[in-house]
Amino acid sequence: MRSQLKKVVLALAVGSFILGIGYCSYIYLGLPNVAVLQSQNPRTTALMVQRYRQAKKAGNDLIIRQQWVSFEGVPKLLKQAVRISEDAGFYNHQGVDFSELKAAIKINWQKGAYVRGASTITQQLAKNLYLSTDKTITRKIKELLIARRLEKSLDKNRIFQLYLNVIEFGPGVFGVQAASHYFFQKSVGQLNLAEIVRLTAAIPKPLQVNATRNSRWLKWKARWILDNLRKYKYIDQMQYRAANAAFQ
Repeated sequence: MRSQLKKVVLALAVGSFILGIGYCSYIYLGLPNVAVLQSQNPRTTALMVQRYRQAKKAGNDLIIRQQWVSFEGVPKLLKQAVRISEDAGFYNHQGVDFSELKAAIKINWQKGAYVRGASTITQQLAKNLYLSTDKTITRKIKELLIARRLEKSLDKNRIFQLYLNVIEFGPGVFGVQAASHYFFQKSVGQLNLAEIVRLTAAIPKPLQVNATRNSRWLKWKARWILDNLRKYKYIDQMQYRAANAAFQ
């Protein structure tokens, strides 16, 4: 009886393993070819399409605002602020920050809800370009696999450039250049420190937080960003005080 039970358990384990391999293979074969991004900028993204369809379904028109800017055209301080806020270890990992992922899983398990994310810049780019905002296991697996492909096919600065050009900043507003014109009526290269921090602070909640309004969230996030910019000596005390005054 025991030997038969062992055989059944073993057969179930082997079957589950084979199904798992087959499922992962199916997902892998359906992944996009990211190598074209080495020399081509995407004309649109999955997130832009999703937002447009959501607006249409609600009976609204949505104007998509997005303008491409070179990596060198983005202020150094903006790139530093975004990395501090979204993915401090960007230049050190290979698409997935496993220490952050482990910490997020632990906290979410303890809280019994999704309260902390651990997506890197590369993962966010993968989701924005090719996937959706749905929180499903399948989508997360695809996101991780695409992130690894991006890291293998593109250099870090290209990944970062793509990210800065397609991230969402508000209804129909995508990329730092379009956001700069939309919120501050100027090119991204002309932003001052307070404006840079405002845009960066809005990234986690682009549809809830307006970069020009001092909501409780924006003020808290902006001060956190400024504290870290000063901590890592990206700005001096005088710059810190001048910018911090905008969030009182």
